[in-house]
Amino acid sequence: MSAPARRRPVAGPPVAAPEPSAVAAGPVPPEPADPPAVRAPQRGVRPDRLPVEYVLPLRWSDDADLAELTGYLRSIAALVDVTVVDGSPPEVFARHAAAWRGVLRHAAPDPAVRGVNGKVRGVLTGVAMARHEHVVIADDDVRYDEPGLRAVHRLLDTADLVRPQNYFDPLPWHAWWDTGRTLLNRALAADYPGTLAVRRSTFRAMGGYDPDVLFENLELIRTVRAYGGTEAAPAGLHVRRLPPTAAHFRGQRVRQAYDDLAQPVRLLTSLAVLPGVLAALAATSALSGLGLGWIGGLARSGDSQQWTSPPTAVGFVVDYLGELTGRRPSAVPVARTVALVLLAVLLGVLWWRAWSSLRRLNDVRQRVHRLAAARPRVVLFGAGLALAATVALAPVFHPWYATWPLAVLAVSAVRTTWFVLPSAVAAFLTLPDGTTVARYGKAPGAIAMTVLVVALAGWAVRARRTRTG
Repeated sequence: MSAPARRRPVAGPPVAAPEPSAVAAGPVPPEPADPPAVRAPQRGVRPDRLPVEYVLPLRWSDDADLAELTGYLRSIAALVDVTVVDGSPPEVFARHAAAWRGVLRHAAPDPAVRGVNGKVRGVLTGVAMARHEHVVIADDDVRYDEPGLRAVHRLLDTADLVRPQNYFDPLPWHAWWDTGRTLLNRALAADYPGTLAVRRSTFRAMGGYDPDVLFENLELIRTVRAYGGTEAAPAGLHVRRLPPTAAHFRGQRVRQAYDDLAQPVRLLTSLAVLPGVLAALAATSALSGLGLGWIGGLARSGDSQQWTSPPTAVGFVVDYLGELTGRRPSAVPVARTVALVLLAVLLGVLWWRAWSSLRRLNDVRQRVHRLAAARPRVVLFGAGLALAATVALAPVFHPWYATWPLAVLAVSAVRTTWFVLPSAVAAFLTLPDGTTVARYGKAPGAIAMTVLVVALAGWAVRARRTRTG
């Protein structure tokens, strides 16, 4: 094992910092004396302020988002001390200083701290200036709320480093895409957020971290581990993050590819998903002795006709009425086609309603804390309704299909009777041998289902007239 490399310290006399792969040896050097407390004037401070330093390393070339960032910094400055280490060009730096005067401490990076990664130089400068033991380090797109800051503060009482989980809000198309990558990271390995929190004493004792790296958050985590520090990464600590622009997202794809290469186990696991699924299907087909005949069977699933499918039941009733006049119109295929068209329209309406609701909630004027819980509910409720509509209007319906929307609707619906009761009834239609009671009552069941469909359609029309009238 190589000897620990000497790195430029955060403050005070030099101390040895271990390589990410090394283990610190010998006693921990004494911590240098704290710098004098320099506090910016505070307006609207709260009596329950936290002894936490919020460090924001920043380098902007323009101020397009200055008003939004200033509003955020002003809100958290009432709860914690804020230090912005600003490496922006002089004219931009001056505008920042004017906007934040009296709100927070604004400083340039320490010229004695050298390195190719500007963010790390900002972090090293900010932690050296910190007035508290607990330090939150956050990118300029991270948006903590009060519960998040308090949770991080509590965790730092027992951990040297805290790693929250980020989520995007709002969610443009590329944020949806990146959210999928984030969830995959969490399932298979770990995700590296845009914010970390550290104990200042640990950070200084280990000499900071290497400023000549590409993935600075990963480097800080590895350095704390190599030093022997403890890490807390609670799955339930979610901190909001603003999504980048689409152009910035596209520009980050090359960097993201390097991030994937830095985690080979996760990368190989991700690449193995599709081949693994295909291999499992091939093995199952071979071991069953049935070959690939099940593929053709999937194409014939619509041959099953049961009155438990509402469009099929309506088609049965039309055929029964036709037989009374000496004709059999074969209405089942027509009814199923009409139902599929209706389903496509209904899914579009549900998507538009969910999208419109999210846009209203994302209005900056409505950003109050309790609405943060409403956004996931809107998405889940819309998805549950879409799944319920798909089950109800599909050409084929087996009783256990009714339970599919339950998992989503159970956590998002306010009233549950309308879907729990039909699901409970459907569960009793299935017999222990796998068959269903439905096959013993085709005609009565079709008539009852058709009456139910007509009644629900009439109720929907009447409810709409009531709301619009």
